[in-house]
Amino acid sequence: MPSFDTVLEPNLVELRNAIDQTAKEIGTRFDFKGSSAKAELKEKEITVWADSDFQIGQVMDMLIAKLTKRGVDIRFLDRSAKIEKIGGDKVKQLIVVKNGIDSDTAKKIQNVVKQSKIKVQAAIQGDTVRVTGTKRDDLQAAMALVRKEIPDAPLSFNNFRD
Repeated sequence: MPSFDTVLEPNLVELRNAIDQTAKEIGTRFDFKGSSAKAELKEKEITVWADSDFQIGQVMDMLIAKLTKRGVDIRFLDRSAKIEKIGGDKVKQLIVVKNGIDSDTAKKIQNVVKQSKIKVQAAIQGDTVRVTGTKRDDLQAAMALVRKEIPDAPLSFNNFRD
């Protein structure tokens, strides 16, 4: 039976390259000379350090520009964490890189597929959603529908089986 998996996976290699390029640019820019501004990637979390809130904003702008240039969707970044003060006048911000579909989004995808009149079924399997159907055209219509109805998540589709 034809099927595909709906997943939420960032390109970690390009993410690492964008972080490295941002760090390199911080080292060469005159306005960051002598400051403690930096960006690091550990596991699935980006930590941005700087001397002020303004500098954090500048580092984030650089990071977003590098990510965009490398083709990484910025919707993978969860910037909901507040900028926190650490010793002295230094600040840091933690940015979580989304990986895997959370349960709310998975339920939303499942409901969108069920509400449509397309003859396919959606099943939540951990952090992916598998969509199965009898016709390839129905699956492609389901992909288009999910992309249109869930615009806030950079979803991709893999494991297309015929």
